[in-house]
Amino acid sequence: MDWGTLVATVSGGFLAISGTLLADRLRQRHERDRGAQERRRAVYIEFIAAVGRCHTRLRGIAQAQDPAVDPDLAARAAFDEAAVHEVRERFFIDASADVAGAGQAMFQQLRAVQRVVGTGATHTSQAFHDAYHPYLDRVWAYRTAVRGELKDRAFSPASFGWDAWDGRERCPVCRGELTAGA
Repeated sequence: MDWGTLVATVSGGFLAISGTLLADRLRQRHERDRGAQERRRAVYIEFIAAVGRCHTRLRGIAQAQDPAVDPDLAARAAFDEAAVHEVRERFFIDASADVAGAGQAMFQQLRAVQRVVGTGATHTSQAFHDAYHPYLDRVWAYRTAVRGELKDRAFSPASFGWDAWDGRERCPVCRGELTAGA
């Protein structure tokens, strides 16, 4: 019996099996990572969409100024209607630390808008804009953090021809362009 042939055959078989197992493990890890990234992307979009729906509702309350509606109750209901709290919990489970921080800052500023609207502030009031523009800034900071994590190309306010994310230079109220009847 030739021991060299036997050793070479066993060694070759061992290397082939090891290579196959390693390739399978790497494929599983890649699929798991890709699934996690897809889950993150979905919850990131779901979170900003819920926040956007809530913001739209809050803005509508501030614009309508319906005397039959308690603005505080309506502003609180806006969060429930948009399911912001539920989506936020799913968001915190999957979000990275950087995106979770940006999302929490956006959420806190939306809560500031809610509190201002709850006092009965109109959409043209200084109090509303003092909360609204920092909220816009946080929305864009969140978008930038998500794009950075998902390896999308970064953008800046200049990408849109703006000076800043907060929108003050584009706001007709802040620029004094609205008339009293508007």
